[in-house]
Amino acid sequence: MIQYNARLTNCLEGGTPIVQNPINIKETMRRVIESEAKAISGIDVDDAFEAAVKLIQVCPGKIITTGIGKAGYVAQRFAATLASTGTPAFFIHPAEAGHGDLGMLTEGDLILAFSTSGKSIEVVEMLQNAAQLGHTQVIGVTSHADSPLRELSTIILNMGPDIEEPCPLNLTPSATIAIMSAICDAIALTLIPLKGFTKAQYGMRHHKGYLGAIARQENHYDSQD
Repeated sequence: MIQYNARLTNCLEGGTPIVQNPINIKETMRRVIESEAKAISGIDVDDAFEAAVKLIQVCPGKIITTGIGKAGYVAQRFAATLASTGTPAFFIHPAEAGHGDLGMLTEGDLILAFSTSGKSIEVVEMLQNAAQLGHTQVIGVTSHADSPLRELSTIILNMGPDIEEPCPLNLTPSATIAIMSAICDAIALTLIPLKGFTKAQYGMRHHKGYLGAIARQENHYDSQD
């Protein structure tokens, strides 16, 4: 921190400029946050969302999440959240699916596929190949109306059309990723009371770290003796 402050002071005193184009940093950050919050509040939670939650609730197998790029990171986090809250889940990278990982799918599994455009070739190919193996139960999370993902999905969760990105280049998918993340959290946290999942059960799955310390019941390794 001292080193950073020294560098900052040097810049402010006429050293190397921190930014090329001076902007109001705080106002810019507020605008980004407000834009993403507005995008999330615009999600239309229709009957498809309820149907998706119910389908996940009664799934006899595992929940398989997939996505490429930043949507893939959302899918990974979603699988981790589901797994720790009583819904067995894991992530399959769509590119690796074509190199044998599709074999991880077993009877009764349900796929959740994330793609804003719904046209990511890796995701589309994975779903097509999964269908050839008999895995046709797919929940798709997408925005674009004209996408192969819609045709390959049992249920579509609409992110909303024409999502405005706060990125000054209109390229970085921050608002769309915020929407995906919010949809994931809404599903996972709705499933907790539906399944009657308890704090004790959470602690048995997440028994380390701060959350583990406040969630788990005492075990033999808690003893100081």
